[in-house]
Amino acid sequence: TLYKGSIRFEPPLLFAFTFVFLFSIGGLTGLMLSALAVNVHVHDTYFIVGHFHYVMFGGTAMGFIAAILYWFPKMFGRLIPSRPIWIAWGHMFIGFNMLYFTMLVLGWQGMPRRYYDYVPEFTTGHVIATIGSWFLVAGLVILVVTVIRAMRKGERAPANVWGGTTLEWQTASPPVHENFVDDPVITTGPYDFEGAE
Repeated sequence: TLYKGSIRFEPPLLFAFTFVFLFSIGGLTGLMLSALAVNVHVHDTYFIVGHFHYVMFGGTAMGFIAAILYWFPKMFGRLIPSRPIWIAWGHMFIGFNMLYFTMLVLGWQGMPRRYYDYVPEFTTGHVIATIGSWFLVAGLVILVVTVIRAMRKGERAPANVWGGTTLEWQTASPPVHENFVDDPVITTGPYDFEGAE
């Protein structure tokens, strides 16, 4: 869908790319788990925890954040400033991978999950994962604070903030009751960007 498109590298697309990247790692580690020889070795280790979080958090949460950032101007009629979102993304991306990729490595080395303590050989991995968790939480806090602040005091959003041609972008942000003041007149297809803003 991006090929030959007029791409605007805005925060929603950044989080969509992040979703694809992280979910791909989750999918590939899932393929590894389907091999019996690997599964026997990493079953009930941190590898499973890392894989699960790449799929569920890296997939679901990053896609959800991308959707929130995309639809926020339409839902609330306000813009989210880009700079803090980029900073939040940097912290989240680095922190996420420091935390969960390290868990994949620890699991491969044999660190069992659900243990409250571990042997000294796993200390370095645990320290790296812990520092990664701090980065991840910092990014999440920056993201949530920015979104809440934008909801209250953000700059007013235009009706068609992303330059879309479909009907939802042809009404006010947020939409008025019944969506349109007057019935819309459709003169082009949904993917005809000739007259788009």
